[in-house]
Amino acid sequence: MVEIKNETVTQDLNRCPECGSATIDIYEKGETVCKGCGLIVRDRLIDLSHSGIRAYTKQEKERKSRTGCPISILVPDIGLATVIDPSEIKNQDLKRAAKWSTHLSWENRNMLIAITELKRIGSILNFPERVKKAAVKLYKKVFERDLLRGRSIKGMITACAYYKCKEEKIPITLQEILDESAINEKIIKKCFKVLVKQLGLNTHNLDPIYLIPRFCADLGLPVEVEKACIKILKEYYKTHNICGKDPKGFCAGVIYLVAKFKNIKISQKEISQLVGVTEVTLRSRYKDLLKNLKLNY
Repeated sequence: MVEIKNETVTQDLNRCPECGSATIDIYEKGETVCKGCGLIVRDRLIDLSHSGIRAYTKQEKERKSRTGCPISILVPDIGLATVIDPSEIKNQDLKRAAKWSTHLSWENRNMLIAITELKRIGSILNFPERVKKAAVKLYKKVFERDLLRGRSIKGMITACAYYKCKEEKIPITLQEILDESAINEKIIKKCFKVLVKQLGLNTHNLDPIYLIPRFCADLGLPVEVEKACIKILKEYYKTHNICGKDPKGFCAGVIYLVAKFKNIKISQKEISQLVGVTEVTLRSRYKDLLKNLKLNY
């Protein structure tokens, strides 16, 4: 008897109580409407079409989210702003309020300038997403500590990006960032010093080993040269300190050393121009490596 009653109830819910026609569920409005007479049989329905969807990674969660665009630290307001459309507002006071809602606060305007500059440089130099987000978090600390007073916004965000590149061991040099930045080199270096000193950060030296694969690929050298260069630098680090020396100089010197040892025709000028050092620096590092290492390659 219970099963018969349940079937009867289900059949009644799928039929209009007025004309007996079939009903249709409109999830956009949350209503059940009769196909025949248009009577709203039920309202405030719960949309169960997406129930049971699970996300096991952050990327899946962002893709399957149905509550708007995912929040992001790379947006000045983290993507939580509400925009009021004034075109359909007739009340003048509400129109004025909608107009003022579009005005950015000083903090959001500051973040907009900084993030726009970061995205511009990051798109040219192919910064990883984690570096961009880490740079914005570091910049917010600078803003909260009121260290931007009298200093360049673009210069400080560039300094933050460079620090995070060094910390994450991204093979991007300071000169490459300076070439793409719209701010003077002295300003960026001053901002970097303030950043490290005032926030008590540890400076990280860029390891030349992380630059070797990139430079070898740009020069069109084989993988054997790349492996030999890395091996030589690792042996050199065991007995020598490279603090205070340009890592690009070691890259140029070791590449020229291995290329000469393997009879690969490549000039000092080609290497120095691509790496971004002078030929004098290249020869100095070449002689230093040749003097202090025993080569068995």
